[in-house]
This record gives sequence, structure tokens and C-alpha cells, in this order.
Amino acid sequence: MTDTGQAAHSGLDITAPHRELLDQVLDKWSLAVLDVLCERPSRFNELRRAIPSVTQKSLTATLRRLERNGIVHRLVVHSRPVAVEYRITPLGKTLRHPVDVLLDWVSAHTPEIERARERFDRGEDDA
Repeated sequence: MTDTGQAAHSGLDITAPHRELLDQVLDKWSLAVLDVLCERPSRFNELRRAIPSVTQKSLTATLRRLERNGIVHRLVVHSRPVAVEYRITPLGKTLRHPVDVLLDWVSAHTPEIERARERFDRGEDDA
């Protein structure tokens, strides 16, 4: 990376808006929410049950970020009691392939990454 935030080898311009959006849609809870919503629309409590380790506060914040970025749509269902359902948007569906590519990369390289971590943790030089 150069001082301007550009990757010198590719000419890729990674700006603050890029970093902000990636932080907001590829964080731990967003990925879990997107995984659930890619399968089916869900109500808030269904999402909480599907992602048991997420707190109500974190799930609410995650859904708001995803909605703000056009990735998730919030729909008020007029029933008794009134409920809210979340659906992935067409824009959100376009994230599926790049996320799958990243997950495939992680799966393919996990052994190599684990070895590098072990070497690092032992204080061994990689050279």
C-alpha cells in the first residue's frame, strides 16, 4: 500500500467509503444475518434464534446498517401483533457470490494460515 491508500501493484483505489462499506457489510454479524436471509425472509426473533450468540443490541445495529446500505429491506407485517420481517434485497443478493469466493479462499488456505500463525506465535522467522 502506498501512503495514499492505494495498492501499488494493482492501481486499486481503496477509499474511506470503500473501507466503511466493507466494514459494515462483511463483519461477523452481517455475514451471519445475510446467510440466514439468503435462505428465507425472517422476523427479528427468528434471526435471534438462528444466530444465538448475537445480542439483541448487536442484531438491531447490524440490521439497521444493512438496511441503510440497501442490502436488507425491513417490512412491517400488519398482523396481530404487528411484526417486522427482514428480506434480502436484489442488491444484497449480489453479495452472495463474492462472499462465497472469499469463504472458498479461506477454506482452501486455512491450513497454510494456521501454520503461519503457529510460526508467528512461536516467534519463528518465516525467512
